[in-house]
Amino acid sequence: MVSTLTDSDVIDMGSHFERTTHIVHKYRWPAVQLNFWIIIMLAASCALIGVFATFVQMQQRLELHVPWYFSYLITVGALGVVFVLAVLVLIYQQRLLPSIVMIGGFMLFVLWLVGLVVLSIELWGPAGSVSGNCNLAVFNQNPKGLSTATLAWMEQKAICQSWQTGFAFGLVGAVFLFWIMVMAYQVFADDSK
Repeated sequence: MVSTLTDSDVIDMGSHFERTTHIVHKYRWPAVQLNFWIIIMLAASCALIGVFATFVQMQQRLELHVPWYFSYLITVGALGVVFVLAVLVLIYQQRLLPSIVMIGGFMLFVLWLVGLVVLSIELWGPAGSVSGNCNLAVFNQNPKGLSTATLAWMEQKAICQSWQTGFAFGLVGAVFLFWIMVMAYQVFADDSK
């Protein structure tokens, strides 16, 4: 008797039935580490977006040129949020593959690292750095009292600390992106044993 394939992949061979099977790989991700990574990456990405969106708003209010790296860092932070949301969707669907995490993590790591290099050049560059200006004009002074000078100093201090926050979260994000690539490789290596 001639057999045909049906939608359910059953092959009719007279009185015998043969079913085709699909091999499913199940990767075991360390839940605590993955959840910790998700929380920290969301915090780092949102901090980059918040700090540099505030800087863009200040530059526009002062009618000054907005440096390209402000928009770049906002975009990198937004891509970080999108990557974390994609990881969450894949976890929910139980389809989180180590290769997807490694490739996405690597691409985001390179973008994040470029932003971190630009931030460090601006923060501690050779001449006219943000840190140098903050040390001279802000951190070496301590005005007090109810005056516009004190209010201006407090705003300048907040701006200087925002630069430091942006760099700190940029550094944390880069380290955690490297960590997720290592974690994904370990999950892949553990499955192949």
